[in-house]
Amino acid sequence: MATTGDVNATRAGVGGEAAELEVTAPTVGPLAGDPTVIGVPLFIVGSIALGLTLIGFVPAGNFGAVAVIICATWVGQVIAAVWAAALGQNAVACVFGIFAGFWLSYSLLAVGILHSWWGIVPAADAASATASTGDVNRSVVLFLICWLALIVMLTVVTLRFPLAFTALLVVVDAALALALAGYLKGASSGLLAIAGYLVFTFAAIGVYLFANSLSLALGGKGLELGKPLIAAG
Repeated sequence: MATTGDVNATRAGVGGEAAELEVTAPTVGPLAGDPTVIGVPLFIVGSIALGLTLIGFVPAGNFGAVAVIICATWVGQVIAAVWAAALGQNAVACVFGIFAGFWLSYSLLAVGILHSWWGIVPAADAASATASTGDVNRSVVLFLICWLALIVMLTVVTLRFPLAFTALLVVVDAALALALAGYLKGASSGLLAIAGYLVFTFAAIGVYLFANSLSLALGGKGLELGKPLIAAG
């Protein structure tokens, strides 16, 4: 039996001649690929669902977007993060991992509020309705403050990314800030709608980034993504 590595084995050949055989263990090729071809399009579909929710396409309290976000967007972000980490693309893995956390925590917050998982009991009568609504708003505000702080930090520390990625993160920051302002004003539909349209804006930037990734994957030329605000070096 040949062992791992280069092994020289000698056996008798036809006619009594000795034939030397070199047995070489198979070599596994390096990992390859581009995680953005999965992570970006599934980020887009969750963004569209979130944007439609914020502009009031569905009634308040209807969390139909959660099914899209958990089953598609969150799963896609996790796959992309693991793939990027396996390739040694630590910065890309970081971004996808952070957004995986964002989408999952949003989904759990939305469903948890609807089903009173987090100690917020739906108002049973008009007298308690105001207090209950205030508790919901404060919970959403807490969520938005935490994620706005983290995404702003992510925006600053990834300024070596091509400009298109920075633009996407800046619009995400703006959408979160407007949503925060809306909930601080008691779930202002006007501010939340503007935040929803900003969500559509960063979804559109995501479409451009996806077109770049898929063009490269199919052997074409990449799109212009812009120079980083901070040069690598």
